[in-house]
Amino acid sequence: MSYGAAAALQKAVFAHLMSDVSVSSLLDGAIYDALPAGVLPETYAVLGSEDVRGRADSSGAIARHDFTISVVSSAAGFAAAKTAAGAISDALVGVEFSLERGSLSDLTLMRTRATRLNGGTKRRIDLRFRAQIYDF
Repeated sequence: MSYGAAAALQKAVFAHLMSDVSVSSLLDGAIYDALPAGVLPETYAVLGSEDVRGRADSSGAIARHDFTISVVSSAAGFAAAKTAAGAISDALVGVEFSLERGSLSDLTLMRTRATRLNGGTKRRIDLRFRAQIYDF
């Protein structure tokens, strides 16, 4: 196993979401790796935690990357957050894109969790994805 393709995966996911018309229009480009200083938009997405495990098959080493993308919204109700989360899921699941290092063999949505934050004034949806990367 190698963690070497992790940065390439993050870069590709970020670029893919920024170039997706639906995601970009819903979030007005508010997709972050690190939250910026100052006032945040009403609804935004942030790339989050990652857990990587190795496994091998007959073709070589595979790294399984489980990563989270969170959608946070201060809009009333869950509708805005769920719409943005759905667009992110649609943009990533089953889509093939190239990586600067390694080869993406599969990208699936594993689970989601919707919660209220700050006494109910904000909503957060965590989307947990799994990517399998061959890193030869």
